[in-house]
Amino acid sequence: MNSNGFSISTNKKYLDVDVIHDFLNQEAYWSKGITKETVIKSIENTTLCFGVYKGEIGNEGCDQVGFARVITDLTTHAYLCDVFILPDYRKLGLSKWLMDVITNHSELKEVRRFMLATNDAHSLYDKYGFNPIDKPELFMQKVGKTPFQQ
Repeated sequence: MNSNGFSISTNKKYLDVDVIHDFLNQEAYWSKGITKETVIKSIENTTLCFGVYKGEIGNEGCDQVGFARVITDLTTHAYLCDVFILPDYRKLGLSKWLMDVITNHSELKEVRRFMLATNDAHSLYDKYGFNPIDKPELFMQKVGKTPFQQ
């Protein structure tokens, strides 16, 4: 998919693991200190990864500028995570375009429960049908400490 000189692809072979790791390790509040090995393993084991690129995918000079992962069984549950657009490419509508592509993806349109967690992007996700959990008392979590957590 192309728009205004940018491309989005779910083909993992085009992902720039160094760009993804650098952002998640140094910039993202949710994963500071994450190891490159953890990033690689998370990508390998995620059903759908969306890369956002400046330029035509596969062409020389095409650089990755954004990313998102959707962990899902493609039927009953999906979890959106690790969503980012690099700072130099924000305010260009790329996050909205990325969310439009994700929420309209043929494999995700019929998923019964699509979840995410965010500290500061509620207004973005609200535009794509995400709402606060209606019965939070039903949900539980088990959080394991990983080496990159502080």
